[in-house]
Amino acid sequence: MSEFPVSPATRHWHSAAPLALELGQHLPGYTLGYRTWGQLSAAGDNAVIVCHALTGSADAAEWWEPLFGAGKAIDPQRDFIVCSNALGSCYGSTGPASPHPDGGHWGTRFPKLTIRDQVRAQMALADALGIRRIKLVIGGSMGGLQTLEWALLDPQRVESIAVIAASARHSAWCISWSEAQRLSLRADPKFRGGDYPREDAPHAGLGAARAIAMATYRSPASLDDRYGRANGASVFDVHAKLPDDFAVRGWMQHHAENFVRRFDANCYLALIDAMDQHDVGHGRGGVDAALSSIRQPALIVAISSDGLYPPAEQELLCESIPGAHFLEINSRHGHDGFLIDAAAMERSIAQFRGVAATPGHGARFINAAEVATYAG
Repeated sequence: MSEFPVSPATRHWHSAAPLALELGQHLPGYTLGYRTWGQLSAAGDNAVIVCHALTGSADAAEWWEPLFGAGKAIDPQRDFIVCSNALGSCYGSTGPASPHPDGGHWGTRFPKLTIRDQVRAQMALADALGIRRIKLVIGGSMGGLQTLEWALLDPQRVESIAVIAASARHSAWCISWSEAQRLSLRADPKFRGGDYPREDAPHAGLGAARAIAMATYRSPASLDDRYGRANGASVFDVHAKLPDDFAVRGWMQHHAENFVRRFDANCYLALIDAMDQHDVGHGRGGVDAALSSIRQPALIVAISSDGLYPPAEQELLCESIPGAHFLEINSRHGHDGFLIDAAAMERSIAQFRGVAATPGHGARFINAAEVATYAG
């Protein structure tokens, strides 16, 4: 059993076939942890693939609960829903923390992955489950990067996509934050170049990396609302040991401490490395050529206050994907708005799928021709 918190509802699919990886290496075999909801139709044509974010799990109905349910955008009574833990992670799928065929754990022996590798593994799982048609692939953040690759790698099977808080390629801005996290993790003496014993893992470095990431996931307004001096809020932590400790420091420390109990440092590096490699145009004639080849109906969702993947990056997607629809969610929570304010986009996603009459309150769709002049 995994030492990481994997839901008892998680199933495990093992591929004995080797997986050739984009950067030239291969995996001799691999396992994906996954969950399903609903029933696959006799024709195998009612699947919905949900792709999780960086440190997410297959438990999509929990972390995206506002989208799930009878009559909602993702409905187990209508859809056969599949969410698998990404290759390279540690919640049931093969990654650096998994046992190595020759003994011990993969650790630094684990090969370099890309987003395309993760999606090809997901495609093989879909084959094994008997899925012939996919009504929708949907994901946010890293899951949004995977969603774009699903459209490009499996165009005959994927009927529509919803790409949320993501980009066509990782920007220098995103890569710089990834590097800050790598530097923090590797500065921990316990990291030992990645060859650390499991019982003495680099928790201080991994916690620091997570704290950096948390700051990029929120917005100044979001943190001020909760921890700032405005609107009568107390900037100090009433539960702190020191009377003048800042509440936002406690929030950062809490997330760092919780994270190191549930994640592996090498897995974290494998995933952020894969994200930094993301470029839909690589090997396809450039970003514009790749995006313009997408023929599926596409819903592109931006979060108004997202500082990590700013709305301009989603506008670029919409301008380049033929017939794409653009939706901006007004959220004060930054990048994490795609999770915190998921309820705000549920009706709009349902309307995009044709299972709701109108988009959600305060939301409107904008076609690709309008994006260039969209003022919010």
